[in-house]
Order: sequence, then C-alpha cells, then structure tokens
Amino acid sequence: MGSEVAELKKLVESLSKEVTRLADEGEIKKLHFKYGYYLDKCLYQEVVDLFADNPDTFVEFIGGRYRGREGVQRLYIGRFAGNFVKGRNGPVHGFLLDHAQMQDIVDITPDGNHAKGRFRALMSAGTHKSIQDTHPRGFVQWWEGGVYENEYIKENGVWKIWKLKYFPFWHADFARGWSNKEIGEFIPLDTKAYPESPLGPDEIVEQLMLWPDTRVIPFHYPHPVTGKMVKEDDLRAPEYGKDVSTALPALTLAETVKKL
Repeated sequence: MGSEVAELKKLVESLSKEVTRLADEGEIKKLHFKYGYYLDKCLYQEVVDLFADNPDTFVEFIGGRYRGREGVQRLYIGRFAGNFVKGRNGPVHGFLLDHAQMQDIVDITPDGNHAKGRFRALMSAGTHKSIQDTHPRGFVQWWEGGVYENEYIKENGVWKIWKLKYFPFWHADFARGWSNKEIGEFIPLDTKAYPESPLGPDEIVEQLMLWPDTRVIPFHYPHPVTGKMVKEDDLRAPEYGKDVSTALPALTLAETVKKL
C-alpha cells in the first residue's frame, strides 16, 4: 500500500509539472501574439510594457541592440512612434503595419522561469494613396518576412519578453517583388550608437543579414528525433555550386558587438 501511494505521489507531481509547462508555453505564445497585435496598431507604450524590468533586457533589430527598458523605449516610442505616427500612441489614418506571427515553437527551461521561442513573421505594410502627401513615408507598399528568436523571463509570476532578436531576412515592394530588390533598398542601417545618435541603439551588432542573403537563423532547439543541433556549415549559404568555405560565416544567437 505504501509503495502504491508513493507511486501515485510521483505521478501527481509529474503531471503537475507537465500541466505547468504546458500552461507556461501557452502564456508565452499569447504574450508574443499580443506583441504582434499591439505592434500592428502602433500601440508602442503597450509594446514596451511587455518587456521585463531587467538589466539584461534588450531588443536586437537590424544592426542594433537596444538595452534595458530605456533602450526598448527609445526604439519603440522614440524611433518608431516618432517616424510612423508622429509621436502618438496608436495608429494614424491610412498607415498599415500588419505583423502576422506564426509557426511558434516555445521551450521552457528546467527552472521554469526562463524560456526560448521561435516565431515567423510576415508583414504587409504601407500607406494609402490618400495620405501620400501628408505622411513622411509618402506612397509606399512593401512585404517583409523575418524570424524571431526570443528569450522570455517570468517576473513576479508573469511572463515577459526578455531578449527579443528579430531577423528580417527578406523585403520587397509590391510592384517588383522580392527578386528585383537591391541589397541597399532597405531602411537605413545604424552606424552610430546612442548617445551620438539620439534614437540609436546602445550597441552596433556585428552580424547582419539582408536578402538575397539566405543563411539560416540558428535554432535554439536540437533536432526532435536525433537530439543534435544543425551543423554550423549547414547554416551557411554559399553561391550555387560553390564550396561552403567561400560563404559568409554562420549566424549566431550569441550576443555580438561590432567594433567601430
């Protein structure tokens, strides 16, 4: 009888841990999807409030890393709100930013207080012709595809975004599509850090990829069957028929800083 009770206790404990893990995965997925919905409508204050109040919090975005809540606020409220909606919190008539978030993979660490997540983003964006003379972007339409490889942290029992890394790996306008997009036809990349650049990142990131670069954004997780990570050389993208040694180095999820 005693052994049966002990076995039942173990089973209950195991099931309790599994229920907690599944609940945490669901909360993190909802957290990231809510991030996308807020971002869609330029609700940048709500976006900032999703981030952890932690000294290691950051956002990595197109060549720059914005550190801490101050850096996160500088990016979303200072830069994005200032450029897209003239500083207001919320949308402006005729400006479109739709970030569909999908293919979510979330893994909780054994301590139950940290997690990693990979999401694919597909964005359609632009301005309506009726505002081409009043909006600073003029008349523009574009598609964008990218991948998030994020880290999350539980603060006071609430899951928050801790380290957000967004890799926008292709970009295209509607008229010409992605095949005709030139390498330099993207938003201006950061070359100066804060405070030299008032709305710039705290650090310039060493690695950067832009279409037609097709390197693999590294996976935070091992292969579900073999248990192995993808080989570094297999993350690279040589030109057709050429040896992998001729290709750019593999991307990394580790934090890198460019020496200026």
